[in-house]
Amino acid sequence: MRWWPRSIRWQMLTGLLLLEGLSIGLFALFLVHLQAREISFRAHTRLEYEAESLALLASDAFAQQRSDGVGLSVKMMGDAPTVALAKVTDQAGKVLSVSKGRAEESRLDPEEAALIPLLRRGAVSCFTFSGDRWECAHAIVVAHATRGFAWVEFDKRWMHAQYVSTLSSSAIFGTIWLLASAILVLLMGRTITQPLAILHEGATSLMSADGGRGRFPLQIAVHNEIGDLIETFNRMVASLAEQRAGLNDTLSLLDSMLANAPIGLAFVDRNHRFVRVNQIFADLTGVAISSHLGRALPELLPSSIAGEVQAAVKRVFSSEEPVRNLEIGIEKGKPRQKQTWLISAYPVRTSLNQMRWVGIIALDSSDRKRSEEALRRSEKLAVTGRLAAAIAHEINNPLEAITNLLFLLNNCCELPESARQYVTTAENEVRRIAEITQQTLRFYRQPSQPARVTLAELLDFVLKLFQSRIRALDLRVERDYDASQSLFCVAGELRQVFANLVGNAIDASSAGGRLVVRVRRSRDWKQPERAGIRFAIADTGMGMEPEVREHLYEAFFTTKEAKGTGLGLWVSHEIVAKHGGLIHIRSRAASTGRKDSGTVFELFIPDGPCQTQEADRMANTHSSAGA
Repeated sequence: MRWWPRSIRWQMLTGLLLLEGLSIGLFALFLVHLQAREISFRAHTRLEYEAESLALLASDAFAQQRSDGVGLSVKMMGDAPTVALAKVTDQAGKVLSVSKGRAEESRLDPEEAALIPLLRRGAVSCFTFSGDRWECAHAIVVAHATRGFAWVEFDKRWMHAQYVSTLSSSAIFGTIWLLASAILVLLMGRTITQPLAILHEGATSLMSADGGRGRFPLQIAVHNEIGDLIETFNRMVASLAEQRAGLNDTLSLLDSMLANAPIGLAFVDRNHRFVRVNQIFADLTGVAISSHLGRALPELLPSSIAGEVQAAVKRVFSSEEPVRNLEIGIEKGKPRQKQTWLISAYPVRTSLNQMRWVGIIALDSSDRKRSEEALRRSEKLAVTGRLAAAIAHEINNPLEAITNLLFLLNNCCELPESARQYVTTAENEVRRIAEITQQTLRFYRQPSQPARVTLAELLDFVLKLFQSRIRALDLRVERDYDASQSLFCVAGELRQVFANLVGNAIDASSAGGRLVVRVRRSRDWKQPERAGIRFAIADTGMGMEPEVREHLYEAFFTTKEAKGTGLGLWVSHEIVAKHGGLIHIRSRAASTGRKDSGTVFELFIPDGPCQTQEADRMANTHSSAGA
């Protein structure tokens, strides 16, 4: 381009003038656009205010019965710079006074007359008529009655004057700005622009992705203050390179520790907003990592623990001392499950005397807590079982003596018939006590080796254990099994499974319900070639929600609060799986509103040749363990 100057000074001047001219032009257009919106808004607001003012003045004049006051108010309003025409009409639309012309010769336009029914008393209504004509109307109210309407038409010349003023100001500002820029560029010389360009290139390279590798040190082309500045810049870049290398190593170590730590880690500022979290902490809160940053503790933590964690953070900020092992209980999930978090908070200092953040260490100790509780309960149950077995064993000796004495009393003495009946009743009750003690001993001393078991005896024994609870709830027990059916299994383990299922069915039942125990020869519903026994234990209780069924076989999951350990169905599932069997559940919750609520547990235990071989293997394993 021939017109483009060769001197860098004039190139800078020409380019700057072109750029600023374009920028000022765009800015002027943008300013005019904004001013147009602002002027339009102000015009509408002013027009509404003028209509309301005219209505108030006319209302006062009507109240004082001064017709000349109405005309004076209209004339004054018509003299306003933004008003093209002002007038007052009665309720029917007859013009009473007008700012220009005579009232007798004026009348409302058809468009205006059509809007009279739409005007609301006490409110300003503005309209845009044909020809882009703006007009506002306001009801004139005297003693709660509408006496007429005040009409004010906007004068568009005022808006045009505002636009012209804005454009003139923009032009003057742009001219002054261009002249000032030209003078400034002319004062700058080549000895300034060239070294600055070198420095600019070096700074840009330093901020690039590779950090300007291979582009430093910068060449020093001048020997003045700018040359000294370039030399200082080169030394600074060298120092930054060393620091960046060490900082990158440190950040890599910290990022690796943060990402792979087996505990939840988070950092918050003095406003209690998250600045960094790791994945474990995000899993605990159930919120993505990216959603934590910049948000406060109460926004992300459950309300039940947010206050305690926030109080711990405040304490660390105030005392600059760590808070350790704060145990917090929380309910999460659906259905609600109790969890225990172990929270620690510690100060994070950026220097010896400045504490900037607080670090939070969160550990989900729910499993450990549940394990400890289950262990305590299991130990209590085990101690209770041993105590019951010991008591049952000790009761047998006096029971045998009482039985012998009753036998001798019944056979050696001439007793009246009524006394003999009492002795017979006592013998029956003593035999019942002996049977109960034997059942207790059999339940505690369960066989650990597989054998063929009569299922009727096993199920009847389990039902007898819960006889008192069944009688207390008046449950109707329906037994549907053959007395001759048998199964090769570990009887003690299956007895535990049935005891868990029957106990759960009774817990879920209400008074007057049904408890069904059914046994059938069947085949595996997944592998029809496997033959075995299918058990069904059904109740008409409250049933289970789908959310409960999803977690049914998880360890420590329970809906019985303090009454349950959450291990019964988990252990039962493991026992059935150990026997090569399957468990299937069907349940309808009472919350569905249907009357036929309840739960059915179906178990399939194989009894074919493969199961016999598996049982033999189990027996050999137990024998080896005993040896």
